[in-house]
Amino acid sequence: MLKKLVALFVVSILVNFPWEVAQMPLYVEEGNWSEFAQHCIVPSIGDGFIVLLIFCVGWLAQRRSDWSDRPGWTGYATMLAAGFTIAVIIEWLAVYGLQRWTYTASMPMLPFLGIGVVPVLQMLILPPIIFKFTSWWVKRWQRA
Repeated sequence: MLKKLVALFVVSILVNFPWEVAQMPLYVEEGNWSEFAQHCIVPSIGDGFIVLLIFCVGWLAQRRSDWSDRPGWTGYATMLAAGFTIAVIIEWLAVYGLQRWTYTASMPMLPFLGIGVVPVLQMLILPPIIFKFTSWWVKRWQRA
């Protein structure tokens, strides 16, 4: 199980980093592109922990540690519900509670919540890809 969690964390960081870099123009930042890209390493690590949290929610909800290998409809629903909820909470707290970042006018916004669509989509789209790739990687790793 430890190998799986380590693999999940590593894959999460690697998959989330390009997303973080791509969404940089939607946030108010000062500096050049290279500084922004370096800045994206820390959020990518945070995204890795978020994906681990989504995995743990699924483990509790599905009552099986291998739920993400064969998620089925309930597993995907769990991923989406947990990803949406966690993303909304973190984004709202970061923007309004802690004032850690602000959006540019280009950021599409979720109505009624006042938070960006793109970071929420990140936790809806990427976790299923991350879980699928991690499952494949761990199986391959175990055969080696």
